[in-house]
Amino acid sequence: MDKLRAVLSGRDGNNDDRNAANEASTLGWGTRVKGFLVCMVIGVVCTILGVCCLFIPKIGVILFIVFYTFGNLCSLVSTMFLMGPVKQLKRMCDKTRALATVVMLTCLVLTLCAAFWWKIFALTLLFVILQVIAFAWYSLSYIPFARDAVLKFFSMLCTMCVK
Repeated sequence: MDKLRAVLSGRDGNNDDRNAANEASTLGWGTRVKGFLVCMVIGVVCTILGVCCLFIPKIGVILFIVFYTFGNLCSLVSTMFLMGPVKQLKRMCDKTRALATVVMLTCLVLTLCAAFWWKIFALTLLFVILQVIAFAWYSLSYIPFARDAVLKFFSMLCTMCVK
């Protein structure tokens, strides 16, 4: 548990020096884990609730969009409790995930615009699909070599389909 705590707080296992993001945080480790769990659970519950709302006539799609987008935002914010907001924002802007971050946040905003402002269902559905893909691609950027594995899998799949 100490190694996990050290990695997530930005320290290596042998050094107890804290980085600037953690020094700025006034929350203790236990409070940060609780905040992470609460936000993550809210995010997952909102996402599941959104999917369940799809079956409600007339307003189900709008409820899905709101709950799903809010769920994604809560899931994204939850990691800020573990790393601290400054470190999380810096990691979001790393060269390996900057494009994924911009696409993901843009899709979140465009989903809500298409649903409530433009009121174009097909466009809303397209942005929700792009939101799912962008959030998955963004999440994969935190797992070493996961993006490469996914790209390799889909390239193999495409070559099998072409033959």
